[in-house]
Amino acid sequence: MKHIDKIFKLHNILRDRRTPITGKAIDEQLECAHATRERVINYLRDSLGAPIVYDRERNGFYYDPDHSKHPYELPGIWFNAQELQALLACQHLLGNVSHGILQDDIAQLQNRLEKLLSRNPGTTKPDISKIKIINQANRQHNDALFLQITTALFSGKRLTINYHARNDDSHTQRDISPQTLVRYRDNWYLDAWCHLRQQLRSFAVDRIAAVKQLDDNADIIPTEKLQQYFANSYGIFSGSPQHQAILNFSADRARWVAAENWHPAQQSQWLDDGRYQLTIPFNDHRELLMDILKHGAEVQVVEPAFLVEAVREQIIGMWEIYRL
Repeated sequence: MKHIDKIFKLHNILRDRRTPITGKAIDEQLECAHATRERVINYLRDSLGAPIVYDRERNGFYYDPDHSKHPYELPGIWFNAQELQALLACQHLLGNVSHGILQDDIAQLQNRLEKLLSRNPGTTKPDISKIKIINQANRQHNDALFLQITTALFSGKRLTINYHARNDDSHTQRDISPQTLVRYRDNWYLDAWCHLRQQLRSFAVDRIAAVKQLDDNADIIPTEKLQQYFANSYGIFSGSPQHQAILNFSADRARWVAAENWHPAQQSQWLDDGRYQLTIPFNDHRELLMDILKHGAEVQVVEPAFLVEAVREQIIGMWEIYRL
């Protein structure tokens, strides 16, 4: 919640004072501007019901001792669902960080998160063990290499990497200009300009075998171009979408799929027979193919033809393995 620290700090100031405090003194203690102070006071008074009174003669603010809510205490914290999910996710991620040079700083941040979570309604100190976030297919990576990558990313330097590609099992050495570090499906990817291919590419961090930071400054690609290249196609396989996949899901499976967001530009409709049709733009079909296959006979690929053929090849291959 915006200005949450200032809300608690002002509450503590007013609760502990016996005389009004001037607006200027509040600004100094909250380290904020006049406009921010007004927003904090209005939120406390209007949204949280705090009995804040302004005394013109003494030019100060105080909690009204004659109010029915005196002594006033803040209600349990008012996280909305998204904010609470974000805090819990942060707590979980920090708890899984490898020990290293940031260990003390991370411990302090964890402590701060615990204090925020403890303000949730109905709890004094939350038992984080009651929240479980399961990483699916999380691949291991080298912490030292990861630190080198992030250092180069934030300092705007080029990297030389040795990369072992999964799709063709090739090993290459290439210079890259890091652009964005992406957490996708519980794994890390590095979006970068590849000087070898003279193209934007996405590299799985766990497939980077070695890395060396160069003295050369990275070539920075405009944000708009990055978003257009990496956000418009299906999944991590980037590039401008060249195809549209039309998928018909059974009425039973539709109860799950209809609530899922496969792609920002997807389109959907319910068919007359109760099936659910999903249309997805994509460039590289490999990841989409994996998602289709996990639904088995509950989904039919309508088009494009080459995607239908790719599914058929997989089915034939499975039949060769499992036929009696």
